[in-house]
Amino acid sequence: MTTKVSTKPRILTGDTPTGPLHLGHWVGSVKRRVELMDTYDCYFIIANMHAFTTRADRAAEIRSDSLEIVRDHLAMGIDPQRSTIFLQTEVPAIAELTYLFAMLVPFNRVMRNPTLKDEIRDRKMGDHYSFGFPLYAVGQTADILAFRAHAVPVGEDQVPHIELTREVARRFNQFYCGVSDQADEADHVKLGGVFPIPVADVGTVSRLLGIDGKLKMSKSLNNAIFIKDSAEVVRKKIGRIFTGRQNPTDPGDADNALFQYVDTFIEDKQRVAELRDRYTRGDNIGDGHIKQEVADAVNALLDPMRERRARYEGGDDAIMDILKAGSTRANEVAEETLDLARQAASLKFFDRELRLT
Repeated sequence: MTTKVSTKPRILTGDTPTGPLHLGHWVGSVKRRVELMDTYDCYFIIANMHAFTTRADRAAEIRSDSLEIVRDHLAMGIDPQRSTIFLQTEVPAIAELTYLFAMLVPFNRVMRNPTLKDEIRDRKMGDHYSFGFPLYAVGQTADILAFRAHAVPVGEDQVPHIELTREVARRFNQFYCGVSDQADEADHVKLGGVFPIPVADVGTVSRLLGIDGKLKMSKSLNNAIFIKDSAEVVRKKIGRIFTGRQNPTDPGDADNALFQYVDTFIEDKQRVAELRDRYTRGDNIGDGHIKQEVADAVNALLDPMRERRARYEGGDDAIMDILKAGSTRANEVAEETLDLARQAASLKFFDRELRLT
């Protein structure tokens, strides 16, 4: 099987459908995806099988969330004509590669993944999680390597997954392609490796705090501002950002969640500097006034997103068409990768062809 060769380097990133996307997703990864669409061959995965690791009893909900995330992607400016949006479960090569890669990674290495450990702790799982839950860390390596991605735009919390992916790519190339363990990472493919060694491309704001002012923005923590929130809801949520400051004449510590929002969303940097100066000096400027300016800036960002999202409300046909076209293109690349991997690992016995109908 052959695919149309792109002269652009390739990226792969995406989201697990656990609910609507929020401002943390935008600044942490999606904004970067939009910026890269013209310079990279972009593949954006809806990782719906990964959602089953914690919600296997809510399959219909995961299906609905998968479609809603595509609406959010389109709202935020992801263009299906300049990128490929696809469903993880419609690309079977990913599952096959997951199984193969699982043979290359010791179990204790997977369980040392700090992101995985944090999730087990934060979700209070103890040892009551499915076998598939830690396996998803290996599955993420297959998501990336199935497309032989050169870079992965992610938030800071996902960097450990990229490091595991890099380890798997190096190990596969060494075991099955004869690439030396001393080889420069940039030379792996040139030396006969199947997989490039991908790098993490972390957004400028790697960890946006939620409106509780303490923890990373998250739907599960009820501290998120969603892309589809109305202007009034955004104002109310920003009004709840906690700083601990009492009076407008009190000198404030600008190292707080409110000023992270000021720095991130107010584009006039001279105004940002003025707000910071007055706040730290206690120059009669209240949190409420600053929150109003932040809300105006956030709503200015979200207004065109709300308008784009509205075009895809009222039915799923357009979303399904985008996903089918994207999944067809994704299968072309992933099947080519799987064919190369099967040959390298002496697993190929016959040719095969896969198509969506």
